[in-house]
Amino acid sequence: MNAGMQAARHTHGDASALLSKATARAAELLQLNNDSLARVIGVSEPTIASVRAGRGIDPATQEGQLALLLVRVFRSLDPLVGGDEAKRIAWMHSHNKALQGVPAKLVENPEGLEATLAYLDGMRGPRFEWED
Repeated sequence: MNAGMQAARHTHGDASALLSKATARAAELLQLNNDSLARVIGVSEPTIASVRAGRGIDPATQEGQLALLLVRVFRSLDPLVGGDEAKRIAWMHSHNKALQGVPAKLVENPEGLEATLAYLDGMRGPRFEWED
Protein backbone atom coordinates (compact mmCIF):
# COMPACT_ATOMS: atom_id res chain seq x y z
CA MET A 1 0.00 0.00 0.00
CA ASN A 2 1.47 3.38 -0.97
CA ALA A 3 1.70 6.38 1.35
CA GLY A 4 -1.26 8.17 -0.27
CA MET A 5 -3.55 5.20 0.24
CA GLN A 6 -2.39 4.84 3.84
CA ALA A 7 -3.07 8.53 4.50
CA ALA A 8 -6.55 8.29 2.97
CA ARG A 9 -7.31 5.18 4.99
CA HIS A 10 -6.02 6.81 8.18
CA THR A 11 -8.12 9.96 7.59
CA HIS A 12 -11.22 7.84 6.92
CA GLY A 13 -10.60 5.91 10.15
CA ASP A 14 -10.18 9.15 12.07
CA ALA A 15 -13.46 10.50 10.70
CA SER A 16 -15.26 7.26 11.59
CA ALA A 17 -13.87 7.27 15.13
CA LEU A 18 -14.68 10.94 15.60
CA LEU A 19 -18.25 10.49 14.37
CA SER A 20 -18.70 7.50 16.66
CA LYS A 21 -17.55 9.49 19.70
CA ALA A 22 -19.60 12.56 18.75
CA THR A 23 -22.74 10.47 18.20
CA ALA A 24 -22.37 8.62 21.50
CA ARG A 25 -21.77 11.90 23.32
CA ALA A 26 -24.71 13.67 21.65
CA ALA A 27 -27.00 10.76 22.52
CA GLU A 28 -25.79 10.83 26.12
CA LEU A 29 -26.34 14.59 26.43
CA LEU A 30 -29.78 14.29 24.84
CA GLN A 31 -30.58 11.35 27.12
CA LEU A 32 -31.18 8.88 24.32
CA ASN A 33 -30.61 5.29 25.44
CA ASN A 34 -29.11 2.55 23.23
CA ASP A 35 -32.50 1.42 21.98
CA SER A 36 -33.49 4.95 20.97
CA LEU A 37 -30.10 5.70 19.39
CA ALA A 38 -30.35 2.45 17.42
CA ARG A 39 -33.66 3.64 15.95
CA VAL A 40 -32.22 7.10 15.20
CA ILE A 41 -29.35 5.82 13.07
CA GLY A 42 -31.04 2.66 11.83
CA VAL A 43 -28.91 -0.07 13.37
CA SER A 44 -29.35 -2.79 15.99
CA GLU A 45 -28.96 -2.20 19.70
CA PRO A 46 -25.86 -4.48 19.86
CA THR A 47 -24.30 -2.30 17.15
CA ILE A 48 -24.87 0.75 19.36
CA ALA A 49 -23.11 -1.01 22.21
CA SER A 50 -20.18 -1.52 19.83
CA VAL A 51 -20.30 2.14 18.79
CA ARG A 52 -20.19 3.23 22.42
CA ALA A 53 -17.23 0.86 22.88
CA GLY A 54 -15.35 2.54 20.04
CA ARG A 55 -16.58 1.02 16.77
CA GLY A 56 -16.40 3.72 14.12
CA ILE A 57 -19.34 5.06 12.13
CA ASP A 58 -18.49 5.71 8.49
CA PRO A 59 -19.80 9.20 7.61
CA ALA A 60 -20.37 8.07 4.00
CA THR A 61 -23.00 5.46 4.99
CA GLN A 62 -26.69 6.03 5.69
CA GLU A 63 -25.95 5.24 9.35
CA GLY A 64 -23.23 7.89 9.26
CA GLN A 65 -25.45 10.49 7.64
CA LEU A 66 -28.14 9.98 10.29
CA ALA A 67 -25.51 10.12 13.03
CA LEU A 68 -24.27 13.43 11.63
CA LEU A 69 -27.82 14.80 11.73
CA LEU A 70 -28.18 13.77 15.38
CA VAL A 71 -24.91 15.52 16.25
CA ARG A 72 -26.24 18.60 14.47
CA VAL A 73 -29.46 18.41 16.53
CA PHE A 74 -27.37 18.57 19.69
CA ARG A 75 -25.17 21.36 18.32
CA SER A 76 -28.25 23.38 17.35
CA LEU A 77 -30.18 22.82 20.57
CA ASP A 78 -27.41 23.37 23.11
CA PRO A 79 -26.83 27.09 22.37
CA LEU A 80 -30.59 27.70 22.33
CA VAL A 81 -30.83 26.51 25.93
CA GLY A 82 -27.61 28.24 26.97
CA GLY A 83 -25.88 24.90 27.58
CA ASP A 84 -28.33 24.17 30.40
CA GLU A 85 -28.61 20.39 30.77
CA ALA A 86 -32.03 20.42 32.43
CA LYS A 87 -33.50 22.67 29.73
CA ARG A 88 -31.91 20.60 26.95
CA ILE A 89 -33.36 17.36 28.35
CA ALA A 90 -36.74 18.95 29.04
CA TRP A 91 -36.93 20.23 25.46
CA MET A 92 -35.99 16.85 23.98
CA HIS A 93 -38.45 14.89 26.11
CA SER A 94 -41.47 17.22 26.15
CA HIS A 95 -44.21 17.68 23.55
CA ASN A 96 -43.42 20.43 21.06
CA LYS A 97 -46.47 22.05 19.46
CA ALA A 98 -44.62 23.23 16.37
CA LEU A 99 -43.16 19.76 15.71
CA GLN A 100 -46.39 18.06 16.80
CA GLY A 101 -44.56 15.54 18.92
CA VAL A 102 -41.79 14.81 21.39
CA PRO A 103 -38.42 15.52 19.76
CA ALA A 104 -36.74 12.50 21.40
CA LYS A 105 -39.32 10.27 19.69
CA LEU A 106 -39.46 12.23 16.43
CA VAL A 107 -35.70 11.85 15.83
CA GLU A 108 -36.13 8.07 15.79
CA ASN A 109 -37.06 8.20 12.11
CA PRO A 110 -35.26 10.10 9.33
CA GLU A 111 -38.16 12.44 8.55
CA GLY A 112 -38.58 13.40 12.21
CA LEU A 113 -34.83 13.84 12.61
CA GLU A 114 -34.70 16.19 9.63
CA ALA A 115 -37.82 18.09 10.80
CA THR A 116 -36.38 18.53 14.30
CA LEU A 117 -33.08 19.78 12.90
CA ALA A 118 -34.82 22.17 10.51
CA TYR A 119 -36.91 23.55 13.38
CA LEU A 120 -33.83 24.08 15.56
CA ASP A 121 -31.85 25.62 12.72
CA GLY A 122 -34.76 27.99 12.10
CA MET A 123 -34.78 28.98 15.76
CA ARG A 124 -31.05 29.69 15.62
CA GLY A 125 -31.24 31.55 12.33
CA PRO A 126 -30.37 35.20 11.95
CA ARG A 127 -32.74 37.58 13.59
CA PHE A 128 -33.33 40.82 11.77
CA GLU A 129 -34.34 44.03 13.41
CA TRP A 130 -36.39 46.19 11.14
CA GLU A 131 -35.91 49.90 11.32
CA ASP A 132 -38.76 52.28 10.64
